[in-house]
Amino acid sequence: MTKKELPIGVSDFKKIITENLYYVDKSLFIKDVVGSGTAVLLYPRPRRFGKTLNLSMLKHFYDCSVDNSDLFKDLAISNEDNIMKKQGKHPVIFITLKDIKAETAEHCFEKIYHEISNLYKDHKNILTGGSMSELDIEYYNKIMSETGTITNFETSLKKLSQYLSEHYKINPIILIDEYDTPIHAGYYNNYYKEIIGFMQGFLGGALKDSIYLEKGVLTGILRVARESIFSDLNNIRVLTVLDEESANRFGFTDDEVIKMLTDLDSSLSFADVKNSYNGYNFSGFDIYNPWSIINSVQSNKIGHYWANTSSNKLIKTMCQEADDSVKEDIGILIQGGSIKKYIQDHIVFPELKEDENAIWNFFLMCGYLRYDNYIIDTELRNTNAELSIPNKEILVMFNNNIVTNWFRKPEKTDELINIATCLINGDIEKFKLDFIEYCQESFSYYDVSGDQPEKFYHAFVLGMIACLRDRYLIKSNRESGYGRSDLMLIPYTNFSPHSQVRDLSLHLWEGQGGANKGIIFEFKKLNEAHGETFEKAFRNGKRQLLEKQYDLEMKGYGIEEITYIIAVFKGKEVMLESFFVGMENG
Repeated sequence: MTKKELPIGVSDFKKIITENLYYVDKSLFIKDVVGSGTAVLLYPRPRRFGKTLNLSMLKHFYDCSVDNSDLFKDLAISNEDNIMKKQGKHPVIFITLKDIKAETAEHCFEKIYHEISNLYKDHKNILTGGSMSELDIEYYNKIMSETGTITNFETSLKKLSQYLSEHYKINPIILIDEYDTPIHAGYYNNYYKEIIGFMQGFLGGALKDSIYLEKGVLTGILRVARESIFSDLNNIRVLTVLDEESANRFGFTDDEVIKMLTDLDSSLSFADVKNSYNGYNFSGFDIYNPWSIINSVQSNKIGHYWANTSSNKLIKTMCQEADDSVKEDIGILIQGGSIKKYIQDHIVFPELKEDENAIWNFFLMCGYLRYDNYIIDTELRNTNAELSIPNKEILVMFNNNIVTNWFRKPEKTDELINIATCLINGDIEKFKLDFIEYCQESFSYYDVSGDQPEKFYHAFVLGMIACLRDRYLIKSNRESGYGRSDLMLIPYTNFSPHSQVRDLSLHLWEGQGGANKGIIFEFKKLNEAHGETFEKAFRNGKRQLLEKQYDLEMKGYGIEEITYIIAVFKGKEVMLESFFVGMENG
């Protein structure tokens, strides 16, 4: 039996079936849509999780302009007799906005108008059907020629559904792919209000209580809330990764991945594939990133495929602007830990900078985190969950694209790496001098003002030592001994932890030279109100480190030689002191 080719970059359902490309059967998604009593359905999912392909499948299922019945004869949906009665019964409006990305509002609207123009051209056969007035034909031609006004284009979706309904004597299906892509671009490029205003008219007019609508299905990455796009829509149902319905219709399940590896006789081990691309939780279903699965099977190599399909500009910007608590939480995540956060299924873009929880909702819905232990408090209308990094590929993305962007002056990255290198080479005095000099030159008073400047320095040091991840297990604010150490660097010499971080080490440095001493940081604010001096702060810090036995965890790994560094801060002024505990002096 000849192995089928993988449909890399192919999102047209009909092409996949007719050209006999490999297809993971998601046809029961049709049953979910057809069987739903809701007029409009929105399915937010991360990018490259099969949204466009599923909408394309719906298009070819409903389309009454051509006989597509053979496309479904060997799929699971063919066994659903009641559902198959709807096959080929409706005109379909299908538009994708996934490529509507532009730096200016003017360019964005040009792209949108062009997509709408092409949509009208796809249905231009209705111009000769005799169901349209001269004024309607004139309007139709303005849209096709892209000479209409912005108001013309805002009402174009509703108008087209009316024209199709009157022509075919049955209401159309409206399918809108990646509806929120222009909104992302508008937010990032500062024309958010303009694009929101347009989308309100474009989508709302066609989907809200329209007498010309049979059913509407939208996909996107996020549910954009409180922007009047959907707030007035009382006939919409939103099904996110938090909802059980249709949870396994996007992305691949364990069984589907195992079947693909077997069908295509792949030499990749399921364990390696699972470790790299699994880990998403869609309402209890264990889900894989399909884009990475397909590409890894095609290339016969575990690689980083999904993270490279987007520039992640917005993610980087959000992390650069995030406060220190966010950076500390990210530090916990990249060490394989989890954080408990309030989450919700919608994003309010203007609140991304003000709402400390918004960034976690954004990360979750965009596919950068997984959730567990999702708890709904119906009385308080709160939802909480434990968030973590889902797999090795996303961990690499966090390390390479997020942690490295914590620094406000990217051109100084090499300087920071040199400072960190002094630390692991045991040149503690040079590390202290260079660290102090960098802080004095690079930080402003506003960076370190407030009641807890040590949090800023903590986050900064955590980012700086990120380059040491392949040599150290880095733990931030973890319980150890009888207290909580601020930052701990445990060398990968005497142990092999089961964390994803250790698995990521591409070049194990054991036996290649380099430091094998543990390092523990303690960050303190100088308490001038109580007459504290730097010398006294250092004495107190040393006593705290030793009395509370912050080194117990490290010694549990067999690390007996430990360097302690106490950093005391007074605004921009920072002083460091260190001491060493080894096997000979305990």
